[in-house]
Amino acid sequence: MKKLYIILSISIIVASVTIVSSCSKIIPGMINPLQGLCGPTDLTSAQTLLFSKGNDQFFGNRTTATGLGPYFVATSCGSCHSSDNRGHPFTILTRFGQTDSTGNKFLAQGAPQLGTFCLPGYTPEQLPAGATSTKLIAPITGGVGYIEAVPDSAILAMAAANVNNPDGVRGHPNYNTIPSYVNPLPGAIARADGKYICRFGRKAAVYDLFQQTALAYNHDMGITSSYMPFNPYNYLDQTASTVPSIPEVDNDTFNSVVFYVQCLQTPLQRNAGDATVQAGLALFIKTGCENCHKQTLTTGYSPVDGLAYQTIHPFTDLLVHDMGPGLDDHYTEGNAKTSEWRTTPLWGLGLAPGVQGGSYYLLHDGRAHSIAQAIQMHGGEAAVSAARFSKLSSQDQNTIITFLKSL
Repeated sequence: MKKLYIILSISIIVASVTIVSSCSKIIPGMINPLQGLCGPTDLTSAQTLLFSKGNDQFFGNRTTATGLGPYFVATSCGSCHSSDNRGHPFTILTRFGQTDSTGNKFLAQGAPQLGTFCLPGYTPEQLPAGATSTKLIAPITGGVGYIEAVPDSAILAMAAANVNNPDGVRGHPNYNTIPSYVNPLPGAIARADGKYICRFGRKAAVYDLFQQTALAYNHDMGITSSYMPFNPYNYLDQTASTVPSIPEVDNDTFNSVVFYVQCLQTPLQRNAGDATVQAGLALFIKTGCENCHKQTLTTGYSPVDGLAYQTIHPFTDLLVHDMGPGLDDHYTEGNAKTSEWRTTPLWGLGLAPGVQGGSYYLLHDGRAHSIAQAIQMHGGEAAVSAARFSKLSSQDQNTIITFLKSL
């Protein structure tokens, strides 16, 4: 009998190790802060306290008692932005209903976002017939306060420089109407029709971090605020959305989350002085990748001193570009075409496997499982650069990838 106990114990231990080992390959982990995202930028004592409160709220799980639902895709901000980095297919979300700049035709059917989960007693949401859709993995949150502080004038200058680009790059800003609860940023440049340059989201259709936070609370967690007081609508069970809800997140808590996200430091590059990394950067520029993934930007005014007038290296131009039919999901936001996507900042790219279960899930929906595959899937305006990359020797390709993994 004693021998049987020993055998059973060993079997259980082996099974447990196997399960843990297998799960570690798919369940997002946490990055060591010393290896990547290093907390807040320079803050005063009072700002540090506000940042700390926002951190607790960002990663704290919501329940029905604290406003979750009735429809949602996650129970916390940190569920989708593990370690303030990129998302994982476990928390992918679905947007639907808009195919051009005239707006979303399926708002009466619950657009623009599908509530993947619902509370007991409610009907799960389903895509309405005839609605085009796309799946989106959450982008990195580290460094977004610096992105917010890049002046409109700098974005317009990068767009103007594309006019004569020999590779056919023709990126442009995505203009969109901003909601009444959002105040234009310092130095904002409005178009004649009253629309503003937006910079957040996969289509660059969200204006600033304040709007992004309101949308995340409402669409991702089903939590109302004084800025978005209506519960998400589900046409299948006719959930009322015409009566404002008592805000389920108070303004102080809301503002602390905005401040937390705004003040996250940029991901640190590793081994920047390494000869292979330096050679990879040179090849990255030579192949034309920097046509869109601009290495260096400069921020303008920000109410947070640590974000103002800083030189940053996000590797983005914040413009939307036509990426060709292969990346056309027939869904859009703002005035972007369905095949147009914002240039994704590359900082933190090398840290992605640490929060994506040891693998890469790149591009807007995670379809690319390696950096090389992501590059080769670039079409449209990026086709020339992608072709140059494919023609490089395997050694030179690996040199570029080594550089990208250092970001």
